[in-house]
Amino acid sequence: MRCLLFFVCLTWINPLWAAHGYALWGDLKYPAGFTHFDYVNPDAPKGGELRLVSNLRVSTFDKYNPFTIKGNAPAYLSDLMFDSLLAGSSDETGSGYGLLAQDVSVAADGLSATFKLRPQARFHNGDPVLARDVAFSFEALMGPYTSPAYKTVLSDVAGLDVLDESTVRYRFKKPNRELPLTVGSLPVFSHAWGMAGGKAKRFDEIVTDTPIGSGPYKIGPVRFGKDITYVRDPNYWAKDLNVRRGTANFDRITVKIYKDSTARLEALKAGEFDLMRFFSAGDWARRLYGKRFDTGELVKKEYPHHLPTGFQSYVLNTRRDLFKDVRVRQALGLAMDFEWMSRQLFYGAYQRVNGLFGNTDCAASGLPSPEELALLTPWRQQVPEAVFGPMAQPPNTDPPSSLRANLRQAQALLKAAGWEYRDGALRNAQGRAFEMEFLDSNEGSVRVVSPWARNLEKLGITLKFRSVDFALYQQRLQKFEFDMSSIAYAGTNNPGQEFADMFGSKAADQEDSGNMTGMKSPAVDALISQMTAAKTKAQLLPACRALERVITHSHVLIPQWSANTHRMVFNSWRLAQPATMPPYAQGEGWAIDTWWKKQ
Repeated sequence: MRCLLFFVCLTWINPLWAAHGYALWGDLKYPAGFTHFDYVNPDAPKGGELRLVSNLRVSTFDKYNPFTIKGNAPAYLSDLMFDSLLAGSSDETGSGYGLLAQDVSVAADGLSATFKLRPQARFHNGDPVLARDVAFSFEALMGPYTSPAYKTVLSDVAGLDVLDESTVRYRFKKPNRELPLTVGSLPVFSHAWGMAGGKAKRFDEIVTDTPIGSGPYKIGPVRFGKDITYVRDPNYWAKDLNVRRGTANFDRITVKIYKDSTARLEALKAGEFDLMRFFSAGDWARRLYGKRFDTGELVKKEYPHHLPTGFQSYVLNTRRDLFKDVRVRQALGLAMDFEWMSRQLFYGAYQRVNGLFGNTDCAASGLPSPEELALLTPWRQQVPEAVFGPMAQPPNTDPPSSLRANLRQAQALLKAAGWEYRDGALRNAQGRAFEMEFLDSNEGSVRVVSPWARNLEKLGITLKFRSVDFALYQQRLQKFEFDMSSIAYAGTNNPGQEFADMFGSKAADQEDSGNMTGMKSPAVDALISQMTAAKTKAQLLPACRALERVITHSHVLIPQWSANTHRMVFNSWRLAQPATMPPYAQGEGWAIDTWWKKQ
């Protein structure tokens, strides 16, 4: 096979030979015929058990179908049980290598991508993976019973053609550099999943039917409410394939469930499981001690990474009248004192988030470039004027700045928006007091929100913290029945159509979409279209930087914080690991994928 894909990705003008992988902007790191990824141990022994704790906020699970809207599936099920046409590597970005597909080709006009399936690919029940299974999976994900995010991300996919029993062609409505990777990463499951008495169930009726996937693990023993064990398939069809060599090394992966973070922490210290990733700076700094730490059985270690920072934020629901004025939203952000929180609560473990694309080439800085201005100027009357100035920076309270100065600025903005302090509260012209609710499912968050609430009180604003169980929390977010909440948005080096789900006007009215802010902006819609239509990185960068400027200066998100390391505790007596962590690995996902039982 000839790796000519690079030229097609950049120009879309030359015919393409089928290639062993696909890269967005440049050459694939690994050539055709490579034996394994550099970051794995190709000779890692197989066997043993990895005991984990669930990475989900839900306390239990009630279904095995991770794609439908209702209910909760077990942690890690999708990654362990379902293969896709392409597999990504953790030491490069924007690339995919053949997994179920032995090769991929993109049409000269960029309007289709064709995948040839490997003849040896098999589902867990022994059936071959055929083109009709790929088509069944795509149609199910695009159907009415899955999250609307699938429909948004795949909105530029015109359809799928089954060319023969081992070949599929995805057709695209317009050239989009990311779509071959997007469709190549979709999970593939058997058309026989959910069959009963020779008749297919409706997709949302497939609940506890055991998934028929083609991944390295199958569901083993299950104790609902307590744990689930995934068992490695000894007949896994891809165990010797280059993209799978040195991975899936444990015979069993057991995921335990605990009621709250305190119970998880104490269970770790008691040796009930082997690995845990930490997101609490307080737990990491103050609560990891005990006999197993003293003996070296449990090891506490930080792993630096090069992942995008993401944009974990407080989300303001602009569907609420309270937040429709950008000056009000900006004032709320001025009352948050991150520098004090960093010293008193976070032990200096985090950096402030700024914008959507931190730690990537898409991050905007300084004044807009001429290319950015060309994209922004047609929308001058529909975006904040500040967009055309320096890139927004989060408020700061380090000298010579101060919280007092920030609150004065906030007070002026609120007054300009029609809010003034009288009768013991900040009120608008109609006499309505400024009160808002912070919705969360984690009672521990009140510790972080309280300092902000105290600062808002100085402006006459009441912030009420409301903690609900996760099921109700999830339901209220899906229906956009909240004033504000905290969302951890994942970062990306290659932004694309998913931003239409997070910020697109159409998604704002779709229940269960990712548009939590309720943002509706023709300018944002246009910039997302420019970003997804880019054929070169030189076209992508101005579009994503312009988009970042508009979103940031719109103040629909109040940026929180991020860490540049994965903080993990693991059992060093039971687990062995490769020498280095690849730069784009996802924390415990790296351990699940590439670690092995210590001999």
